[in-house]
Amino acid sequence: MYLTSEVKKEIFTKHGQSATNTGSAESQIALFTLRINHLTEHMKKNKKDFNTQRALLNLVGKRRRLLDHLKNTAIFRYRAILKDLEIRK
Repeated sequence: MYLTSEVKKEIFTKHGQSATNTGSAESQIALFTLRINHLTEHMKKNKKDFNTQRALLNLVGKRRRLLDHLKNTAIFRYRAILKDLEIRK
């Protein structure tokens, strides 16, 4: 599986303040980005997989809402996470 507990700990350590800080906006955005990239690759191979397409759109919406929240509360953290994850905006 692409999303193991070691991968999650690495993401939370890098983008959150620690491996146990799983609820910060940056760590959640990083996790959503990893999942979005994985599902995007899956959709390139399986164009008619509409359940995955719906899940992908839901994840993009969740990430968008978190990014909007971060933009409204802490603009410097928002800019840093966009630059770090190379998200277009």
